[in-house]
This record gives sequence, structure tokens and C-alpha cells, in this order.
Amino acid sequence: MQQLKVFILMAGLTALLVVLGGWLGGQQGAVLFFVIAAAMNFGMFWFSDRAVLRMYRARIIGPDDAPHLYRMVDDLRRRAGLPMPTLAIADKEQPNAFATGRSHKKAVVCVTTGLLRLVNTRELEGVVAHELAHIRHNHMLVSTVAATMAGAIGLLASVARWGAILGGGRGSDRNVFELLLMSIIAPLAAMIVQMAISRANEFQADRTGARIAGRADGLANALQKLERYSRQLPMNVNPAAAQLAIVNPLAGIRGGGLTGLFRTHPPTEDRIARLRQLRNL
Repeated sequence: MQQLKVFILMAGLTALLVVLGGWLGGQQGAVLFFVIAAAMNFGMFWFSDRAVLRMYRARIIGPDDAPHLYRMVDDLRRRAGLPMPTLAIADKEQPNAFATGRSHKKAVVCVTTGLLRLVNTRELEGVVAHELAHIRHNHMLVSTVAATMAGAIGLLASVARWGAILGGGRGSDRNVFELLLMSIIAPLAAMIVQMAISRANEFQADRTGARIAGRADGLANALQKLERYSRQLPMNVNPAAAQLAIVNPLAGIRGGGLTGLFRTHPPTEDRIARLRQLRNL
């Protein structure tokens, strides 16, 4: 199912690029943008995890850089029946975390410096178990591709907007209007796709993460704390990568236009309530 979602996302991006290319340059433009789409799809599958780490300005670490974290992840991944993921740390004050990578063997778990500083051991264990649950269910490939696709669509929307402003397409008022319309609709569509993917995956990862950790209160308490800090300590990160994080890293940004209109995460209070109701872990 996850592989099917990836295929649909990539096919959608290809179709969008071909249509945009046709509007900008006719048949030749469509062919050119098809080639660009093929290259982007290849890059998203093989290198999207690196792109996401760059979006968060994260660095990969080894066991000597954070021994306590490394031992914790190693213990939890054994319980989850997973290979040891690559670990990364993003130098961000806001406590948060995410998982990325295209497979179990190529997975990456990233935490922020704020998370390591502002949560206790049980809460950190709950957060790490949640990210390992994403890996176990293969959520991270779909989410990472969706994040990279959203970034690409944002760039394409900017191209379309400037193309319309500068008289792009084939010059008619209708083409200019269509380009402007695409520059608005395409990012919204990408945001809605991310929202749908993230909401379903977060609830599933919460349940599985609680089972991996052996208790639900650590993750529930961590989510409560992370939600509060996310509003107090806004994170400067590309919005395309926001849905990968365990809580919305842009929650504290005000006046962000559509950023606050479409939530990529389910309400944290709903997630906490479901975790409190879990029994027989």
C-alpha cells in the first residue's frame, strides 16, 4: 500500500509537470518537463532523505556523539524488530523529531537539540518509539516523497506565477490566467495530500510507538510538552517538510496565511486522548 502511494505521488507530479510544460512551451515544453519529472522522481526516491535533512539543517551523528540517545534507539529498534537506523540531530531550540528514508535499512531518525534538552528519559523514549513506528510501517518513504514533492511543486508554482507575470505561455489572457490559477491550486493540492497522509499515519505511529516503548504515558506526556513548546519556540524550516515532524513545527508562526488554515497533523489533544485510552500494550 505504501509503495502504491509513492507511485501515485510520483505519477501526479509527472502529470503536473507535463501540463505545466505544455502551457509554457507547447509540445516541446511538455517533452522537456517530462524529462525533468523523470529526473525529479529518480531524485526523490533515492535522495529525498538527504533533501529533508538539509531542510532541517541536520547532521548525522555516531554513537560517540550522543551515547545515551544511541543506546536508547538501539534498544527500541530491537524491540521493534528493525535494523539500526542512521541517527541525526538538528540544531533547533524547538523539541521535535522525525523519521525519513526509503526503506528499513536506509531509515534515518532525527531529533532536535531542544528535544534532548527539554524532555525526560521516558518522554524521549516515547518520541523515539513513535519515529521507529513510522519506519516499521514504511510511512517515511511516502511522507518524505510527499515533502520533497511539495517543495518541488512550490518551486513550480513560483515558475508559473512569474511566467504569467512576464507574459508566459502562448501569450493569451486565458493562458496567463491559467498559469496564475495553477500557481495557487498546485501548492494547495500538495498541502491537502500531505495533510491526508500525515493525519492517518500519526495515529497509527502513536499506537505502535506506545507498544514498542511498552507504555503510552511517555509519548502522551511528550506530545503535551512538545505541543506547548512548538507554540513558544517556532522553528524556521521549509513548510514542505513540516508534516514529517512528530508535532507541527510551524504551530507558533502567526500570520502565515494558509500555513495555519490546513493542518498537516491531527490535533495533538486527540492523539493524547487516544494514547490515554490504550490498554494491554
